[in-house]
Amino acid sequence: MSAKERKLHLNVFLRAAGHHEAAWRHPEVHPEGDLDIHYLAKMALIAEEGLMDSVFLADGYAGRTAKLEPFTQLAALAAVTRHIGLIATVGTVYNEPFHVARQFASLDHISGGRAGWNIVTGAGDASQNFGRSAHPELSDRYISADEFVEVVKQLWDSWEDDALVYDKQAGIFIAEEKVREINFKGNVYAVKGPLNIPRPPQGYPVLVQAGSSEQGRELAARTAEVIFTAQQTFGAGQEFYADVKGRLKKYGRSVDELHILPGLSPIVADTEGEARDIEAELNGLMDLPKALRAMSERFDVDLAAYPLDGPVPLDKAKTAEAFNGIRSRQEVILDAVRREGMTIRQLIYRHAGGHGHITFTGSTLQVADFIEKWFRGGASDGFNILPQTFPGGLEAFVNKVIPELQNRGLFRTAYEGRTLRENLGLVRPSNVRSVVSGA
Repeated sequence: MSAKERKLHLNVFLRAAGHHEAAWRHPEVHPEGDLDIHYLAKMALIAEEGLMDSVFLADGYAGRTAKLEPFTQLAALAAVTRHIGLIATVGTVYNEPFHVARQFASLDHISGGRAGWNIVTGAGDASQNFGRSAHPELSDRYISADEFVEVVKQLWDSWEDDALVYDKQAGIFIAEEKVREINFKGNVYAVKGPLNIPRPPQGYPVLVQAGSSEQGRELAARTAEVIFTAQQTFGAGQEFYADVKGRLKKYGRSVDELHILPGLSPIVADTEGEARDIEAELNGLMDLPKALRAMSERFDVDLAAYPLDGPVPLDKAKTAEAFNGIRSRQEVILDAVRREGMTIRQLIYRHAGGHGHITFTGSTLQVADFIEKWFRGGASDGFNILPQTFPGGLEAFVNKVIPELQNRGLFRTAYEGRTLRENLGLVRPSNVRSVVSGA
């Protein structure tokens, strides 16, 4: 695709209150909305009015949350939207391939081809919720994830596209010869198949990956069509973009087959001063002692013992391997601290605004300039937008920034297609198990 034809891709990370740590305390925010499907539908419709590619839901299986289960939520949103994609995070550790294949095929049928799967191995330890003795190590999680994804894809391909006949005169409902067992036997999974629902409208729901570790990058280059990442600086974004795009060739893929979308958590207003006021208001709602305790988990010391406006003690930071969380995120955060020479207060505020993703506060033109720089400078194909407050932050982005991006010729003025794949410019995968292909 030529530089002139290339367009930004924008996704919104849906959350009722917003992505600032203190957003739920803001007087104009509705944190109870995470359990209110009508409120969530309103947010999805705002994003659709802005012609955004998709809404994205995070998920996990441990801890205390007040969020709906993704498949249930997205199926409901599918009924009230027409164009916007619906991406659910589903981990491979605490699920079975058959369940995931069936659920995503169902969501893709319900939505008319708008489903996407954010593939994660699962950094959170939920072993005791599933009768497991321990949470698998990172390397083991990626080994099983590779196999898990392959099983799911084969299950989707266990039905040929024209297997449903509905021939009333001949009395043929399904062409049985076009629905076949997969008989998969690997090191982790053994699955007979076939799936008990026809192949998804998109062939496969769009495959998304969110890891930035070495193993995550390789999995993305081999499998993913969209990667959500967390680089915080332009230089780091360029390095990541070049590295992952450079891995595609060995898997027989072109650079257009994978979109890299860093997380961007903006505060936007008509002027920079107004945006800074919003930022200050949100930071003023923070529980600083609590934030310091949480950030101290990334260090071997208690940050409360250091001056808040003094330098971050990088020599006391835990290595990515020693950190009990998303390891690649630890590297991203520490890299940003080194590059920018942050104080502890600046680190706390930065992390509060986007939990490890890029934060940017400014006017409409400044935010648009920032996005254009990354897009044209080889650091991204667009962004996963994390508004710091809902609904105001999303409305400001849709009503102010998107029109400016359209004026610059960087973003669509209408949806290009019917499915999420079509709107992302991704091809529909052929059925590798088709009789025509000799499977």
